[in-house]
Amino acid sequence: MKILAITNQKGGVGKTTTSVNLAASLAARGQKVLLVDLDPQGNASTGSGIDKAALKNSIYHVLIGKKTMGKVIVRSKKGGFDVAPSNRELAGAEVELVNEIARETRLKQALETVSDYDYVLLDCPPALNFVTVNALTAADSVMIPMQCEYYALEGLSDLVNTIKKVRAHLNPKLEIEGLLRTMFDNRNTLAQQVSAQLEGHFGDKVYKTVIPRNVRLAEAPSYGLPALCYDKTSKGARAYLDLAVEIIKNKKAKKNKNSNKSNS
Repeated sequence: MKILAITNQKGGVGKTTTSVNLAASLAARGQKVLLVDLDPQGNASTGSGIDKAALKNSIYHVLIGKKTMGKVIVRSKKGGFDVAPSNRELAGAEVELVNEIARETRLKQALETVSDYDYVLLDCPPALNFVTVNALTAADSVMIPMQCEYYALEGLSDLVNTIKKVRAHLNPKLEIEGLLRTMFDNRNTLAQQVSAQLEGHFGDKVYKTVIPRNVRLAEAPSYGLPALCYDKTSKGARAYLDLAVEIIKNKKAKKNKNSNKSNS
């Protein structure tokens, strides 16, 4: 089971779009996927076709210790994956757990009770807060969606520093899985320049797949659907399918590399 935190403290970079569409694309490639919505706005839940207002149980109840993960998981019928949903209640979790011991490991402990998934995707809020630290403590690696714009690299350094701190104090195995270029417009010179900077600085940590700016991707959440279900022929849907293939290939390559190391 691979646990991937999808995070960037900058809002509007395509975290939730990536979480929902990657979940659907991995599922379409035969993988068993759990999407954990860790944003009080609950957009990943809504985008997966779940009515967040009608929820009796959510990831909030898991973090405060009232429910197990298995009790809150629901199915995204159209998307073909499972969801641990969220709503506004989650905003209160940080205050309620302020004096609790080991509060940073609540999510990690909860995910240890579900092991029959190939991928667990953690859709993080646009902030480096208690919930995000929980996600980074639970994750094997981090995917950073980002727009190729002027301020993108500035925010990235803050996130990389947070990842280093979590690795040092809470989760020594945590690594950056990759940087994902989102809402990319190939006609934009600045976008091309920032993209080249990213490749120069992070090398093979930058995913080969680039997510284009796409109307269908933007429209799909209002119908409670991943783009793959809304319009599978759209450029956005096809890009996330390509990303799913790239991630599956990377996982296999890493597994083979590790097994070769242990045999030698």
